[in-house]
Amino acid sequence: MGPDGKKLLNIVILGFGFMFMFTAFQTCGNIEQTVIKSFNSTEFHGSGYTSMAIIYGVFSASNLMAPSVVTLIGPQVSMFLSGILYSGYIAMFIHPLTWSFYTASVLVGVAAAVLWTAQGNVLAINSTDRSIGRNSGIFWSLLQFSLFFGNLYIYCAWHGHVHITDKDRRTVFISLTVISLVGCFLFFLIRKPDPESSSGSEATESLLQTESGDGSTDRISVTKEMLLLSASIGYTGLELTFYSGVYGTCIGAMTRFGSDAKSLIGISGICIGLGEIIGKVKDLHSFSYYSWKLEI
Repeated sequence: MGPDGKKLLNIVILGFGFMFMFTAFQTCGNIEQTVIKSFNSTEFHGSGYTSMAIIYGVFSASNLMAPSVVTLIGPQVSMFLSGILYSGYIAMFIHPLTWSFYTASVLVGVAAAVLWTAQGNVLAINSTDRSIGRNSGIFWSLLQFSLFFGNLYIYCAWHGHVHITDKDRRTVFISLTVISLVGCFLFFLIRKPDPESSSGSEATESLLQTESGDGSTDRISVTKEMLLLSASIGYTGLELTFYSGVYGTCIGAMTRFGSDAKSLIGISGICIGLGEIIGKVKDLHSFSYYSWKLEI
């Protein structure tokens, strides 16, 4: 297999690793508040909404140190260790405790920053200026399949269930934990590309080597482009919060849907996933078309 083939294979493996991990984690986030409301225990006082707020708050702050961590231990190990923390968060629902729930939320926030920084590094060093659009499309298409498969499982597992029993909860979260761990171990199949590689890798490596204390982050954050981009990022965050945690919970709580309410959480997630996948397939088609036009 040639160098380009190896890089493309790395992108596909990266996509499948994230697909398995986020099949588990996004499904967990979609159903956790519904599960918590059905959990019959006077000792557990956690909230799925509070957990998500902790995760994304810590995620935001941890992005300042994530490049240093990835530089120190490498992107492959970074993704694996981050994935283990994601799996630990999901496994916590097998036997929930308030202290472990919120502790795991903090750890996943840190893990998320490291995971996505490492993912960007792997994507960049396995891409060139011409292939970065294609590779990004392939990666994100595979990632969005996680919404489809995870929520399809929830629909099948909870169809006709009015109340989520302890047995239902344990079965779902043991399965999701195993799926997440499969994704973690897939990262070890990624091979370092040949030295002559990619034009995009130098920029990424210099970015990862930048220490947060040198003031570069502060200088970039107040530029016109970043301030304008922050508005769209903030809006996207609100949308993500709504569809990933609030919308599904609202569907599961609607008495009008009767015994189908809990399984319809899965249907809503499947529809979101299909929309994401179709959008990425269209991006890939557009990339292929414009690449062809440039060649002629």
